[in-house]
Amino acid sequence: MPTEDTQELLLPRSRTANERLHAMIPGGAHTYAKGDDQYPENLAPVISHGRGAHVWDIDGNRYVEYGSGLRSVSLGHAHPRVTEAVRRELDRGSNFVRPSIMEVEAAEHFLATVPTAEMVKFAKNGSDVTTAAVRLARAVTGRPRVAICGDHPFFSVDDWFIGTTPMSAGIPAATTELTVAFPYGDLAATEELLTRYQDEVACLILEPAGHTEPPPGYLAGLRELADRHGCVLIFDEMITGLRWSEAGAQGLYGVVPDLSTFGKALGNGFAISALAGRRDLMERGGLRHSGDRVFLLSTTHGAETHSLAAAMAVQTTYTEEGVTARLHALGERLAAGVRDAAAVMGVGDHIVVQGRASNLVFATLDENRQPSQQYRTLFLRRLLAGGVLAPSFVVSSALDDADIDHTVDVVAQACAVYRKALDNADPTPWLAGRPVKPVFRRLA
Repeated sequence: MPTEDTQELLLPRSRTANERLHAMIPGGAHTYAKGDDQYPENLAPVISHGRGAHVWDIDGNRYVEYGSGLRSVSLGHAHPRVTEAVRRELDRGSNFVRPSIMEVEAAEHFLATVPTAEMVKFAKNGSDVTTAAVRLARAVTGRPRVAICGDHPFFSVDDWFIGTTPMSAGIPAATTELTVAFPYGDLAATEELLTRYQDEVACLILEPAGHTEPPPGYLAGLRELADRHGCVLIFDEMITGLRWSEAGAQGLYGVVPDLSTFGKALGNGFAISALAGRRDLMERGGLRHSGDRVFLLSTTHGAETHSLAAAMAVQTTYTEEGVTARLHALGERLAAGVRDAAAVMGVGDHIVVQGRASNLVFATLDENRQPSQQYRTLFLRRLLAGGVLAPSFVVSSALDDADIDHTVDVVAQACAVYRKALDNADPTPWLAGRPVKPVFRRLA
């Protein structure tokens, strides 16, 4: 690797810890997106602790962190308002043989924050609640097929979705065949799909917004299509919840789904997710109806008191402190800085910042302006060397202007190396190992 571009980051303790992780934990992490294959070779830091917008690895290095907790820690690590709410409950017990009063209070708080929903049920992770929404849609419509938005990367670890990915080993084809896909933003194609599978599609499930804003009238058009074809409209608000508005994308765009799912930012790192929606649908998983019962959600730990307290503290903080607006302001400052730095270094067409300001990602493109895992590896190496841990540029409200300025300076240094690799038409000399890999792939 050319010495003039080298500022080596050495992680001996992290390397040893990664070996220990792989020896005991399949994949070396409990989430595939956190795996060391997502980072340059020998540069996957193992975290000791975090505070605010910073984390420290076990080798003693400090980083400005983005995408914290896979977008779940939007207020920053160990946020005092959240941790204090959690501490108050820890000495009072966390799980009982009957519902706690916290379940009443958390449900009331959630429904006041997301007034487009009429009932809510809590769980621990996003897959639980998205699968519960799909099951409920199938039950109330009597239809077998699930229509997913094919442009969105992830909905659930369960068979109905994972069977559609390259990691489909172990999932019967008969299950996968019941899941069909529609393209985001294309109402005509979605209507054609619903017509082709007339009276077979139980639900349309999608992230209401992603790296681009919904085309004008699109979400309202989906609402009309779902009504006309008798299927359930489900918004996956795992990412858009709180980051788009306190009430999610449905609160921002004014289109009400039948069911919606929340998680990630809802607990600021504590494990909590939510299924919310229309009373007549949700009650099918309850006791106050005369029809067949739906096994909607039943979790041992779904209503742990400290996680419910965390969720209430998060929602209160967002509402009282204007967190969503702050996320957007920080993201806009970061995006402008990165774009300017890339342009100055002549790589503005190759390092591309995308997405809503509160949920920024970046694309790394090669000489032909095609997505490149090799160039992503080069870019990540330079960010890590500069003390920036950024699988994305998703901000937390704990960042300050100094963090953003530091990040932009490191990006500028990375762009200088990126330009040399482009001029060389080959980034290999700057990789120092294998390239990072896509999460969803058939072979390890």
